[in-house]
Amino acid sequence: MNLSRRLDQVRGTDSPPPLTEVVPQNPFTASSAPSEPATLGRIHEAKAAESASAADLVVLTQTAAASSGALGALKERASQALYERLGARITDSSLEEAELHQYVKDELKIVVDEEQVPLTTSERQRLIREIIDDVLGHGPIQRFLDDPTVTEVMVNRFDQVYVERDGMLFMTDTKFASDDALRRVIERIVSKVGRRIDESSPLVDARLADGSRVNAIIPPLAVNGPALTIRKFGREALTVQKLIAYGSLSPDMAELLHACVLARMNIIVSGGTGTGKTTLLNALSSFIPDSDRIVTIEDAVELQLQQDHVVRLESRPPNIEGKGEVAIRDLVRNSLRMRPDRIVVGEVRGGECLDMLQAMNTGHDGSLSTVHANSPRDAIARLETLVLMAGMDIPLRAVREQVASAVNLIVHISRLRDGTRRVTHITEVQGMEGDIVTLQDAFVFDYSAGVDANGRFLGKPIPTGVRPRFTDRFVELGIKISPHVFGAQPVRGR
Repeated sequence: MNLSRRLDQVRGTDSPPPLTEVVPQNPFTASSAPSEPATLGRIHEAKAAESASAADLVVLTQTAAASSGALGALKERASQALYERLGARITDSSLEEAELHQYVKDELKIVVDEEQVPLTTSERQRLIREIIDDVLGHGPIQRFLDDPTVTEVMVNRFDQVYVERDGMLFMTDTKFASDDALRRVIERIVSKVGRRIDESSPLVDARLADGSRVNAIIPPLAVNGPALTIRKFGREALTVQKLIAYGSLSPDMAELLHACVLARMNIIVSGGTGTGKTTLLNALSSFIPDSDRIVTIEDAVELQLQQDHVVRLESRPPNIEGKGEVAIRDLVRNSLRMRPDRIVVGEVRGGECLDMLQAMNTGHDGSLSTVHANSPRDAIARLETLVLMAGMDIPLRAVREQVASAVNLIVHISRLRDGTRRVTHITEVQGMEGDIVTLQDAFVFDYSAGVDANGRFLGKPIPTGVRPRFTDRFVELGIKISPHVFGAQPVRGR
């Protein structure tokens, strides 16, 4: 029975009273008072019916809330009973993932049947799905991790979850049952990659099986309770062609970058947090020939290189006794003994910058890395600062000479106000002029085109018309590049 039918029953009739029969009287005549008592009666009946319908709506709302609360309580009881039945089986490494899922599903059906609560088919399926997500998956945020349109999931506290779609943030109505439920999900994630999180080590970087980056922090550092941030990686790596289709790169930029990678130039990808540096680094690495031996070094494995000849190294945090740490810097040093043709460092954020620059300057050309910075000029300043973090007393001029000699190209990517990620600069590092590292832009983003009706930037990257000095290297290596790339004359031999 639908709601309108129930409202009609409350009124006592199948249709509302004809209010059009109430004829308004002229207030300025002597007979301004209603002359028919029946009219007033109809008005009172209508008001009573409206009051009754409002009361009926309240009852229906309360009933729905009570039903939802009862389902939530049933979920809590069933989850607890399931944990008791599973015991240590849930962490048994000898069980395959599919076998564990089937075992949990079978046990859960027994638990739900023992509750003897009448449930519809849809309610039963929903209850089983949610409990399995809680026990084996990532709880209520599992649906966002399965949603390809969501690029980031941010849990500020157990009852506040945000997601990112198309570069914009949205608050959801999803929430965890409690801090403990959120904490269980965090511990399940970090334990799978051999890391831990507790009061003595209350923050951790980890990754999911698909390569998505995870950061978690718990009390006492997180005042409002555990917080979880997951930056998702697409199921398929973004290729250069897709970046061009999305407007992040122009075809001319892609052609230039392809030539630079083939010419074994050292490239730094710079940008702010969440701008897509690692995605762009993945795309650039696709230009590396299959014959080259590649060694990747990361804090948490994220790169998705398509080549076969790849050795992937990942740093390790200290154990519970504070020992056993293997830092990025140790891995960079070790990689030099592995006969690499290319060294790809996921991100330089400390003293390893010095070792990476030394590698670039000592025969390991064609290396790639990323760095946090707001512009190409800031990227140079940040590299200088990171070198000084190595703890060695090096004169600033010597540091700048090292940077200017090692780095050939800076590719800067930005997240614009409309949520899109665009490569806004391709900048050549030309060398030293006095005490200053000189830079020359080959491409810059044209902001002067403005925005469209939807607030999306209409501009695109344009060449500055200045041909970089490294194009002479293209000629020496026989690498051809289209004449129109720089918006100037074709590259000619000397």
